[in-house]
Amino acid sequence: MLRSLYSGISGLRSHQTMLDVTGNNIANVNTAGFKGSTTQFQDTLSQMTQGAGGPQTGIGGTNPAQIGLGVQVAGISTNFAQGSAQATGKATDLMISGDGFFITRLGNDTVYTRAGAFDFDADGRLVSADGKIVQGYSATNGVVNDGGAVGDITLPLNGAAPATATTAANVAGNLPSDTPDGSVLTRDTKVYDAYGKERTLTLSFTRNGDNWSVTGVDGVGAPGSAQLQFVDGKQTGAASLVVGGVTVDLSKITGFATLNTVSVTDQNGREAGTLQGFSLSKDGTLVGQFSNGESLAVGRIALATFANPVGLEKTGASGYRATANSGNATIGIPGSPGVGSLASGTLEMSNVDLSQEFTNLIVAQRGFQANARIITTSDEVLQELTNLKR
Repeated sequence: MLRSLYSGISGLRSHQTMLDVTGNNIANVNTAGFKGSTTQFQDTLSQMTQGAGGPQTGIGGTNPAQIGLGVQVAGISTNFAQGSAQATGKATDLMISGDGFFITRLGNDTVYTRAGAFDFDADGRLVSADGKIVQGYSATNGVVNDGGAVGDITLPLNGAAPATATTAANVAGNLPSDTPDGSVLTRDTKVYDAYGKERTLTLSFTRNGDNWSVTGVDGVGAPGSAQLQFVDGKQTGAASLVVGGVTVDLSKITGFATLNTVSVTDQNGREAGTLQGFSLSKDGTLVGQFSNGESLAVGRIALATFANPVGLEKTGASGYRATANSGNATIGIPGSPGVGSLASGTLEMSNVDLSQEFTNLIVAQRGFQANARIITTSDEVLQELTNLKR
């Protein structure tokens, strides 16, 4: 049988593969995080009809004569170039700007993906559309354990920010120097114990000649007192007092005329709070906002990188699995060198270039037609051979 017949068949098969790959790329032009593939061809074995001959005295060397036996697919390579950004406005939609991959868990299987369309399930776990659980580092009392083992990223839906006892308070503003002697100004503020129980701290400022005396009570601890002395409206010292374990800083108070603006500006205690909302930062930290005004980190998304990402095996659903040629995953946090940063409210679009894919479609079609012509021509030659005997 003619060798060209089988060469044409191999060409049909190879270009059919190219058509399949190109068609899959075009079909996924709107798939978030999709990475296009390219088909690579190579020739097959060649049949030797004449070997090479070395040059000799009086006769030159001769080159080998070989007839190729067709074409085959050398490989199908994935293009991991960055896709364009598509703003969605949804806080749980994440895009990686860099080379990293999200780490997800499906049962006992670890799957890596670039598709960041996530949401929270009924248990507060961050999951993909098909139920894979996003992996990362957990946090304890707002501190993320970056060096620990990765686990499920979970938003504590029924969690609470712990109460914080008040240990310090700051007072600022002006005490009017033209207030009559013996006048009393009172300022109240809320402070908290270690259980988050609220109590009122009352500060009484009493005009005493050119100076002021300050008394603090909270109904629990021993009262505290201090003296404020002013020269030209400025304190001569840094006064403070202690009431029930709370140190009150009075050093920022001034004593000019007319203005009566003295107040407690802040204190460092809080009651316990329930979760009200969340946000995701560029370094992958999931921050919970609580009803007591506290913002605490509840976890951080981890990213994986590979020495040879092209060696990853596609598992479907925009996922990849590590192979012997991809190397093991290197786990890091967003923002680290070589990993990439995260953008919330944005998805990575497919990196398929439609103009290139339609060009490849034409090339594959013409290649298929040309190889089909090889087969029909070979068939005509065989027909002529069979017609030699009539």
